[in-house]
Amino acid sequence: MSISILGSGAFGTALAVSLAENGQVTLWSRNNEQAQTMLLERENKSHLPGVRLPSEIDVTADIEKAALSDVVLLAVPMQKMREALVEQASALDGKTLVACCKGIELATGVGPISIIKQVTPNSCAALLTGPSFADDIARGLPTALTLACADKNLGKNLQTDLTTSNLRLYRTNDLIGAELGGALKNVIAIACGASIGAGLGDSARAALMTRGFAEMLRFALMRGARSETLMGLSGLGDLVLTCSSELSRNYRFGLCLGQNRPFDQSTTVEGVATATAVAEIARTEALEMPISQTVAELSIGKYSVNDAIGTLLSRPLKEE
Repeated sequence: MSISILGSGAFGTALAVSLAENGQVTLWSRNNEQAQTMLLERENKSHLPGVRLPSEIDVTADIEKAALSDVVLLAVPMQKMREALVEQASALDGKTLVACCKGIELATGVGPISIIKQVTPNSCAALLTGPSFADDIARGLPTALTLACADKNLGKNLQTDLTTSNLRLYRTNDLIGAELGGALKNVIAIACGASIGAGLGDSARAALMTRGFAEMLRFALMRGARSETLMGLSGLGDLVLTCSSELSRNYRFGLCLGQNRPFDQSTTVEGVATATAVAEIARTEALEMPISQTVAELSIGKYSVNDAIGTLLSRPLKEE
């Protein structure tokens, strides 16, 4: 099974490095100059410096060439995924497309699988998600991920072909649960970062992670997910990683909010748009999501960190 990866950011490049162990991989970059530089230097200095690109990786800006592969991994930011698919729909429709992004589309409230089905209806859609940092994958450190696919046979084939010596994949057919676990944990990571940045301590972070996970379950079950999926890598596993490491962009964003420091606007923080989308859905469905709604207000500057803390601590006492 031939493999291409659309998106030459840190995660897409890291996946290419790991998958090159199994054979030829095509890594597509939107920028032809960047593609040629990566080919010449055998390194992605912009997004993954210090990691050598194996000779099995072919970097290209030619979408037709990338679309020749049987399987195409979509390593593009969630909020730009629809645009990317629309631009390349004629080349990609009918392919097996594996989304590698986490989030909820702000404009529509749907996840990556729905976008794939809407834009390329003849494609087979799957999702690769779970606790993973690009640098860990690229350096060959052991990483376990969830592969979500509705088609059992296709899922088994993808699981085999996308597994490497450091990437171990677990399969599920719960697409909704896998999507929402990866999306919602980013929101809670912002809250945890803000609490640590504000000096509230590790006990407060543990409380936010626990109550945040309860919100993740509540929202996901309302949307039709299975609770055991959220208990796995794509939910709880990703939550633990993202809420406890400064390698997480969402956690770092929260840290800056808590410390009242500016954040690099060029860095993608998927949790901001997801929090806004979740807050709106929660209002519409009359669903109790206090942490997510507070993060949405905090992220756009409507709340200060002190306001957010006061809002959460003043909620009525209740049973767990």
